[in-house]
Amino acid sequence: MTGEHLDTILKTAGAKGEKDGFAALPDGTSMTLYIAHDGVSLTVSRVEGLKVEGELVHARTAKGERYAIGRGDLFAVAIDGAATGAPVRRAGFG
Repeated sequence: MTGEHLDTILKTAGAKGEKDGFAALPDGTSMTLYIAHDGVSLTVSRVEGLKVEGELVHARTAKGERYAIGRGDLFAVAIDGAATGAPVRRAGFG
């Protein structure tokens, strides 16, 4: 994923910059990141903030977990919740 892709995704999600360099999502909004490398996949859910440093993407989750991901391994992002802060209820598991 390119830096332009990430910038557009963060803008669409309504992310705001913080002092530590992270772009924080509005309350009630989170992201799910889809990563794959050499045939192995990883899904990081409930991401509340992202920070891009060159080829690294730092992700911060609602549980306080931190991930460092190679930007080239990130291939999709799902935005969960509305940009207005109202949580979205989905059918089924979730």
